[in-house]
Amino acid sequence: MKVVVGLGNPGKRYRQTPHNVGFNVVDRIACDLNCVLRKSFRFKARIGNTVIGEESVLLVKPETFMNLSGRAVGQILNYRKSLPADMIVVLDDADLGIGTIRIRAQGSSGGHKGLASIIECVGNDEFARVRIGIGRNRLGKDLVEHVLTAFSAEEKNLIDKVITRAEQAVLCILNEGIEEAMNKFNGSLRDV
Repeated sequence: MKVVVGLGNPGKRYRQTPHNVGFNVVDRIACDLNCVLRKSFRFKARIGNTVIGEESVLLVKPETFMNLSGRAVGQILNYRKSLPADMIVVLDDADLGIGTIRIRAQGSSGGHKGLASIIECVGNDEFARVRIGIGRNRLGKDLVEHVLTAFSAEEKNLIDKVITRAEQAVLCILNEGIEEAMNKFNGSLRDV
């Protein structure tokens, strides 16, 4: 079983913020595949089972808040007897310009606390990640304020397109492999 994890913060307050683009991608995948994400009290997450291609896939949105995402993800992997290598994590990245996608097969957290929590709880960094650029220093805000402030209307239009592209990237990883997805989707939407 493959596990697709979208990172974000639970609650209406955070729904349209840059920090929640991972949630947005998982929501888009669930919607397009008619998969209902249900609250799991066992894992403190919203989860849904689906099939993509011939692969059973568990969609996950941890409800532990971003910096503790690893707690829910670690429990889910253990319970499902899945390896970190069976997981794809979708998250925001302030070090990438808005509209950019970067896919990697493994690597460090790059300072992202949600990703660091997952690495710590699952015991390694050998899992795919789809990073979505949200830029930084918009309107002179510090990083925390930036990631927790809703997108402007102009940014929202671009991010909606990037979320669609990130969904396609996740499906490509599952159907064709990570190398193919990296070749097709790494880069800026502005370059496409």
